[in-house]
Amino acid sequence: MRESRPDDVLTEPAPSLWEQVICGVIIAMLTGALIGPVFAPLQEETPVLRLVWLPAYAAVAALLLFRIDRLWRAWPAMIAIAALVGLAFASRYWSIDFVTTMRRVIALAISCGFALYLGAVFRGPHLPRLLMHTSLVMAVGSLVMVFAFPAIGVHQFENAGLWRGLWYEKNQMGAVMVIGATAAAACLASPDPRRLLPAISLALSSGLVLATQSKTSLLCLLVGLGLIGGFWAMRRGGPVVSVIAIWSAVVLAGAGIWLWDTHSVELLEALGKDPSLTGRTDIWDALMRKVADRPWTGYGYGAFWGRIGESVPADWVRKETGWLVPSAHNGWIDLLVQLGWPGAILVGGLMAVTALIAILRAAGSGAQEGWWALGFLAAFFVLSLSESILMAHQGLPWVLFLAALTRAVLPSPAPAPAPLVEKRRRAYQTAPRIVSQYPHGSQRRAFPVR
Repeated sequence: MRESRPDDVLTEPAPSLWEQVICGVIIAMLTGALIGPVFAPLQEETPVLRLVWLPAYAAVAALLLFRIDRLWRAWPAMIAIAALVGLAFASRYWSIDFVTTMRRVIALAISCGFALYLGAVFRGPHLPRLLMHTSLVMAVGSLVMVFAFPAIGVHQFENAGLWRGLWYEKNQMGAVMVIGATAAAACLASPDPRRLLPAISLALSSGLVLATQSKTSLLCLLVGLGLIGGFWAMRRGGPVVSVIAIWSAVVLAGAGIWLWDTHSVELLEALGKDPSLTGRTDIWDALMRKVADRPWTGYGYGAFWGRIGESVPADWVRKETGWLVPSAHNGWIDLLVQLGWPGAILVGGLMAVTALIAILRAAGSGAQEGWWALGFLAAFFVLSLSESILMAHQGLPWVLFLAALTRAVLPSPAPAPAPLVEKRRRAYQTAPRIVSQYPHGSQRRAFPVR
């Protein structure tokens, strides 16, 4: 394995500690960790919950003003974000719930601003490291809840016995831990020589994903870690390994698509899943009939899933499916019922552009961050097929997608200038060393003391 050298480090400095702490707190809030179960145990919006977010909104505004000098360079991302927020704002004119749409558009705009800040300020490996640290804290907190306060940390009725940690549901914990595991894997794959904490974080986050028994989260974990590990192996192994890895990935992807197309029912039953995906296919069929009524406008941003008796189309879907459906359980269909095909096309286009740029940069700046963007984007896409995370007004996966978009449109971080490289190399060469004696006594190798 190639040894990490001082000149592997880029010139982009890490944000100050106080910025990292504030961002870590906001990231935890975006996951809904502990705040939701404490202030809104029935998963409803409450005035108290809105008040809790006011300090976070003020902090986001302060961070944007503090780093305004870096934000202007990400003007393509600003245009994309303005288009998304503008479309959501425009939906107020045809929304079935004007008040809810306006309130959530404001929250969406603030979340998008935070995403812009993360992408512009936390360059290179700094964002995955921030996510790793934050998720590690939440993972430890989840273990505390599971063993010390099982009434909160463990499902008691539906899905009894399965872990949910700091969140309402096991799927939420699974998604957050996938983000943490992907970030930890990226830190391990990066040139940064610090390996112990990422290894601990990866093991703990992956273990908590398994504890949820969420098949979607497990699939996201495998996809995200598989991409990061694959690019790491290609980087280390050279052209031959790269060709083998690409060929194997294409073959496996083709085989997977064929198996799903011909034996999807058998595969789901083998995984212990209902072929109807626990009634989700019925929800999707009913929702697509409502989409057909308003294909180009939708029902307004954040307005479709109102309370019982407050949203006629949502009540119709609940009557058709026979249960109190809270969401579409599919990000794309949820986007269609809110903003119609324009919203879905806009988000899909931005996702494709971001993925393409991340692939093109995989050999350069992608290696410095441990290919975090590729691993996260793959997991994000898989998760969007099962959870309503697209254009969420308060959701970490959506914020991180926009942060990845912002990082993609910015120039790659520049390598350290020659004088700085030489200074770091000299410090590396003059560091105290431990000499290792090989069995035959003729070969000696020095290792720097770190």
